[in-house]
Amino acid sequence: MIATLLTRVGSTVLTGFVGAVAYDGAKKAVGDGTARDGAVSALAWGLRGKRRLETGAEHVRLVTGDLVAEARERVGEQAPPPGTGDVGHDHDH
Repeated sequence: MIATLLTRVGSTVLTGFVGAVAYDGAKKAVGDGTARDGAVSALAWGLRGKRRLETGAEHVRLVTGDLVAEARERVGEQAPPPGTGDVGHDHDH
């Protein structure tokens, strides 16, 4: 019974010690700015990636619009002005 109690106490003390060491290490890393610098760098890369995706998506949208306009021209339809859409069809489907 005493051995079990000592084992549990030792385990608790060891867990507390490891937690304290980890906390101190994290506190030092944040204090040095290492973790913050890493987080800022990761966010900067994320923002660069987001901009590239947005640029690519805009390019795809413009190319698709050009293709649709050219296809409509080939079948004799007039392409609507940008941003107005297909409101007021004057032909039957």
